[in-house]
Amino acid sequence: MNTRSLGYSGVQIGLHWTIAALVVFQLLFGESMTTYVRAAAHGRQLSQIDQTMGSAHYWVGLAILFLTFIRLAIRLIYGAPRADISTPKWMALASRTTHLLFYFLLIAVPVSGLLAFYTWDWMGDIHAFAKPVFIVVIGVHAIAAIFHHYVLKDSTLRNMLVPIRNSTP
Repeated sequence: MNTRSLGYSGVQIGLHWTIAALVVFQLLFGESMTTYVRAAAHGRQLSQIDQTMGSAHYWVGLAILFLTFIRLAIRLIYGAPRADISTPKWMALASRTTHLLFYFLLIAVPVSGLLAFYTWDWMGDIHAFAKPVFIVVIGVHAIAAIFHHYVLKDSTLRNMLVPIRNSTP
């Protein structure tokens, strides 16, 4: 049996939780970039904390983009665990759709932020719209993981907490 069907590697789990923590940081402190951009547009001086937080938002966004490309490459090369045979088709489809939406957001949101910062201001509206979308998708993802663990009592949540042994990468 392919070990990949049993779970994720430590690298995949580490990337998942690192990206998750960085996204939460962005969701909590992302408004600092709005303050940063507005102050620059009006020629106002920024406080040290606003300048630091705006810069942190920029660099954390780049880190999310970079780590997402690494995570996506590993997933494309090594795959991900398959849904259990007993999983209803609609649930497997919902899972795949949610993961595709996550990958789309993890790439599109930093790119739209960069485009808004450097070229097209209007991309900032698209970038800002992603915040509530991210919150909803994260909520659905977390509820699904809890549902799998406590109701279905399967290994879905455990797969993202405990790495499989002898796995690559």
